[in-house]
Amino acid sequence: MKSRRIFTRPARIAAVAPYVWMALFFLVPFGFVLKIALSQTVIAQPPYAPAFDLFGGWSAFRDGLSKLSLDNFYLLASDDIYIFSYLRSVTVALVSTLILLVIGYPVAYAMSRLPQRWQSVTMMLVVVPFWTSFLIRIYAWINILQHDGLLNSLLLTLHIIDRPVPWLSTDAAMYLGIVYSYFPFMILPLFATLSKMDGALLEAAGDLGCSRLKAFWLVTVPLSLPGIAAGALLCFIPIAGEFVIPDLLAGSDNMMIGQTLWLEFFTNRDWPVASTIAVVLLVLLLAPLLVYEHIQRKQLESR
Repeated sequence: MKSRRIFTRPARIAAVAPYVWMALFFLVPFGFVLKIALSQTVIAQPPYAPAFDLFGGWSAFRDGLSKLSLDNFYLLASDDIYIFSYLRSVTVALVSTLILLVIGYPVAYAMSRLPQRWQSVTMMLVVVPFWTSFLIRIYAWINILQHDGLLNSLLLTLHIIDRPVPWLSTDAAMYLGIVYSYFPFMILPLFATLSKMDGALLEAAGDLGCSRLKAFWLVTVPLSLPGIAAGALLCFIPIAGEFVIPDLLAGSDNMMIGQTLWLEFFTNRDWPVASTIAVVLLVLLLAPLLVYEHIQRKQLESR
């Protein structure tokens, strides 16, 4: 009995610890952000009202709750600037994720088909360049794509173009930076799924008359769907809230929601609107996670 108690207590602590972590570092900060989103902008410090008085008792707390409103959420729903920013963010995230999947799947598939000793080498070749600073890599792309940068110099030397092409501050530069930065996030889950696939299944499909292409579509692709879904989520969610890459490579003509949030928080000093943008973005990004969880549950039930 004593030994059972000794092993039961650590197990209970280990089971409760993730929930405590989520409560302290996600739910509590999210509660503060939600409270600011329901407040009004004022010229003061902090720049929102009401500010709850923790020492004012229950009456002060109740009075503060009565002053909260959904006006900022109505503003986001009625202003085209915010709606366009959300739509652009979702569009950029979808297109970038699709490009990453189209490029990453063949690379991950080729890596999984290599001999075991070469798989670790190719994985290191994918991961090692991303050990450098994120900002350094983005500024390197700025030097490559700028008016007198490496790309234009090379194209002019090869006589492919007769004048420098404005690559920087375009959507093409933004997509290039996003795909380059998030490439490992697509490769890793795809490689993990494809490397575990049993090669005997493809041999069996060939014995039953399937061509290599047909066996790929009927066997490999369905079995790699968990890796595709994981890679898509790992890329789509952070890309939708991306700020640095669009701001440095795409300019500020058509802003994504991360740029709009930064503008409201640091330039306009409108903390309630900025917090509202963050809350709505979080709700939007929870949708694909819930869909993925629902699909996973259905697959487990079907087994």
